[in-house]
Amino acid sequence: MGSAFLPTIYLVNGESKEHIEISDRGFQYGDGLFETIEVRGGQVVCLQRHLDRLNSGCLRLHIPFPGAELISLEAEKLCRSMPSNRAVLKIIVTRGSGGRGYRPPDVIQATRVLSLHPYPDYPTNYSEQGIVARFCATRLGLNPILAGIKHLNRLEQVMARAEWTDAAIQEGLMLDINDYVIEGTMTNLFYIKNNNLYTAALEQSGIAGIMRSIIMMRSVEQGLSVVEHRFTSDQLLSADEVFVCNSIIGIWPIKQIATTHFSVGPITQSIQIQLSEFTSRGINNEQ
Repeated sequence: MGSAFLPTIYLVNGESKEHIEISDRGFQYGDGLFETIEVRGGQVVCLQRHLDRLNSGCLRLHIPFPGAELISLEAEKLCRSMPSNRAVLKIIVTRGSGGRGYRPPDVIQATRVLSLHPYPDYPTNYSEQGIVARFCATRLGLNPILAGIKHLNRLEQVMARAEWTDAAIQEGLMLDINDYVIEGTMTNLFYIKNNNLYTAALEQSGIAGIMRSIIMMRSVEQGLSVVEHRFTSDQLLSADEVFVCNSIIGIWPIKQIATTHFSVGPITQSIQIQLSEFTSRGINNEQ
């Protein structure tokens, strides 16, 4: 069930408030990173994995990482009083305030924002019966320096998501400028063909999702061949099974893309079980 009665709560640099400095480079230039994480029963799911990715992104962008211990303490503070069983924790780290112009300040004082949001009330049949997806016209640009990290520049996803308003379509699939399929607007994408698991290589674009990495790890442990490669929309449409994933929805099978239909197959269902078991164990108890 959703938790629409949960008000959004914010901590900005450890203080309870709802604004940042207008000179903050996260607002001015999208100069920062973010994580979106499920909170279950007051506990943050796979928190350490998210903090590790956040730290890695900070290193890539040369932003001082606020520290896993500090963020964990603030996350615990936010989640301690949540009135519902499930919520969404968002963590943002920016380069902090700076003057006009792209040059970073000589002394960087990073801004951190933690916010707790209602859990989205998605129908259970999305996970059980699958969703409908479409190909988006908006293309992802190629940038190896930024590929994989969850930076704040998301205009490509915003433009892609604005392409449709049909409530019967739950996700849009994004290709890069070379017409290779990369991911969904808010998800990572997998397909199964001849009992092998495939997903996009992310050396030049896309987000290396936490659920994506767990799915790949657990699938290998279960003896499933996992292949990261470049593939086209035609290859995707010839798949036996297709699904998308992220840290909030878990796994949604895809039952239809355009006029092509797919079954919710046994490998997808097995991976769903494996992921659910792993995340249940991964609530503040990293594997």
